[in-house]
Amino acid sequence: MNPPRLSRESRAESRAPALECAPDPRPSTLDPLPVYDCWSTIGVSGNGTCRELQKFIHCRNCPVYSAAGLQLLDRPLTPEYRRERTGHYAEAKTLTQAARTSLVIFRIGAEWLALPTPAFQEVAERRFMHTLPQRRHSVALGLVNIRGELLICASLARLLGLEPETPRDKSRAIHDRLLVINWDGHRLAFPVDEVHGIHRFHRDEMKEPPATISKSALTYTQGVFTWRERSVGFLNADSLFSALNPALRNSG
Repeated sequence: MNPPRLSRESRAESRAPALECAPDPRPSTLDPLPVYDCWSTIGVSGNGTCRELQKFIHCRNCPVYSAAGLQLLDRPLTPEYRRERTGHYAEAKTLTQAARTSLVIFRIGAEWLALPTPAFQEVAERRFMHTLPQRRHSVALGLVNIRGELLICASLARLLGLEPETPRDKSRAIHDRLLVINWDGHRLAFPVDEVHGIHRFHRDEMKEPPATISKSALTYTQGVFTWRERSVGFLNADSLFSALNPALRNSG
């Protein structure tokens, strides 16, 4: 008896080389099947003995590799994963707090004050000051040399009406500093008794300034906040320096 004749498609399939990799690993049931990672044994990540590498060059071009990826993506979700994701999306949304404001805290006399950090250029040590004639009680204390530039040294204590400590605590004298500021293109320096440094706080932490604050300081104070069990007055930079520039020109 003559053997049955094969069709053209059947003859082509019989001549095709058999893959040495695992058959199509896609699951036929809901139970996940283990992935046969032939690429890590006989593929590019293994010993490289797979004959299909001559055809596909790299395992990522092989249909077996693609089928394994589909198997991982199409695998059923486990009950533990469903519970974890359900709990994640069921959580109440947490509202983020407003952005923190950066400021520099310093002390003049007995008062702790603060100004926005962008206003400051440098914290310098106290240095010799050139006094100005007929300015004994002026807001302008004199001129100081800051890196070769003469800047007006102003007294915020006089502008804010802050009385100096009586008697002055000599143990705090070593903390005296000059703060160099630049606001709207105007550079000047002012002496302080102590500088803490940069601090960040939320605007909602600020409270109304107390009635006990001096009238002059109250004019330029936005509010107060608590820092290390102390009340710090947050000064309004715009109103403060708008009043400071005319005071430097007109006071005598």
